[in-house]
Amino acid sequence: MPCWSAGVVAAFRDSRRPAVIDAGRTVTGTGLLAAAAGAVGWFESFGLPGGTPLPALLTTSADTLAMLLAGAAAGHPLAPLGPRLTAGELSGAVRGLGAKVLLYEPAFAGLAAELGRVTGVWPVPVTGLPEGGAAGRLASPAEDSVAVYLHTGGTTGAPKRVPLTQRVLFHRSAVLAGLTGMDGPDAVYATGSPIHHIGGVGNTLAALSAGAAVVATASFSVDWWRGLKAHGVTHALLVPSMIEMLLTEGALDAVPLRTLIYGASPIRPQTLARVLRVLPGVRMVNLFGQTEGSPITCLTPDDHALAIAGRSELLQSVGRPVPGLDVRIDAPDETGAGEVLARAVHLSLPGPDGWLRTGDIGREDADGYLYLVGRTHDRIVRGGENVYPAEVEHVIESHPGVQAVGVVGVPDERLGQTIAAFVVPSDPDNPPDVVDLRRYARERLAGFKVPAFWYSAGSLPHSGPGKLLRRELASWHARATEVSGDEGGRD
Repeated sequence: MPCWSAGVVAAFRDSRRPAVIDAGRTVTGTGLLAAAAGAVGWFESFGLPGGTPLPALLTTSADTLAMLLAGAAAGHPLAPLGPRLTAGELSGAVRGLGAKVLLYEPAFAGLAAELGRVTGVWPVPVTGLPEGGAAGRLASPAEDSVAVYLHTGGTTGAPKRVPLTQRVLFHRSAVLAGLTGMDGPDAVYATGSPIHHIGGVGNTLAALSAGAAVVATASFSVDWWRGLKAHGVTHALLVPSMIEMLLTEGALDAVPLRTLIYGASPIRPQTLARVLRVLPGVRMVNLFGQTEGSPITCLTPDDHALAIAGRSELLQSVGRPVPGLDVRIDAPDETGAGEVLARAVHLSLPGPDGWLRTGDIGREDADGYLYLVGRTHDRIVRGGENVYPAEVEHVIESHPGVQAVGVVGVPDERLGQTIAAFVVPSDPDNPPDVVDLRRYARERLAGFKVPAFWYSAGSLPHSGPGKLLRRELASWHARATEVSGDEGGRD
């Protein structure tokens, strides 16, 4: 029976190997299962109707991982929430879950109390789990029962609840183990992504089912990264903004990894080329997916080797479909770009026809590599012509004076929409000239793709998992034009 929980129990039953390395203590496999079994009894003491989820304000810890196992077994799946959000932002998700109880770590007591006042849930602190109970119960959930709930980031609207079932996690874990090589008891996994994001919880749950040890991480920092060497970390997942920070600090190679996994948001090809030079012996894996279904495509270690050998354009792709998954480009335009649709047993929210509509716009080359050019809601229609922000950003970011850029569509009376670019210079004291940037873009892009507005920015707004917040860029532009008139920073 496809059951993720059963895989974790089988991997760690009677095991004295480390399962979780957490804040100076090491929890063995036996200890993790004992804590999870104790948490089952604790959850049942709440007297909740069967199937009632448990929203939770938590960081990644041994207790959190035990509670994830317990919630899946007890029929009260955990729903980790983003503790950096406000009670108002989280209240819709809590109400949508039909929750009665809210678990929280003491550091989030204030937010938990406010959520209790706003939604009526009962805040319950997590201060240590009781051990005891029958670990065998952990392995027996129904394959279609929900193991954990996640919520989408909500950058374009209200967050959407996404159930990860036992069946989905079982198949997802098998795919990830094959892609990452994280399939043995000597593997040690770490990520700087939080537990309420698919990038934080997804590979962590896959690592546990493979019998790998997990280094629990409260938050990402350069010091945390350097400290992973002492724990013998072999596999790590980082988002591009973390990679950029570690490169800047000269710390990326501080951990002797076997495999570096990256994803969650686009990475600049120049940055990736630097990573390949700094980590010549490390297997690189790029995973593309989303909360509703992941992974969808993978740029494998062999693909990275091909890029080094001469096919550098592959560094701009997100790879090819993962094993067992079909990709289709829906309603492609004249350039071959259309919405990416995916179909596989490990995806959480396919439509009635079996296809997951990703909302990403991409095109495939003759070898099946997928190149993303934007999101359906980010597409700019300028005078009847489609413009995809990611394509424009790739070009502008290749300018030596540009560290990062964000492109967004903005209103235009004549064309309907036009384009604004927010540029973070490589050298703040010597930013690139707008005339030079415009000429550089025009030499490499059709005229209708060249931004009409250019702004210099100290940094770009990103969400927790590192996604560019284009709505904020549009707001910046609106404020700038209000202050300076219709022309604003217009080219």
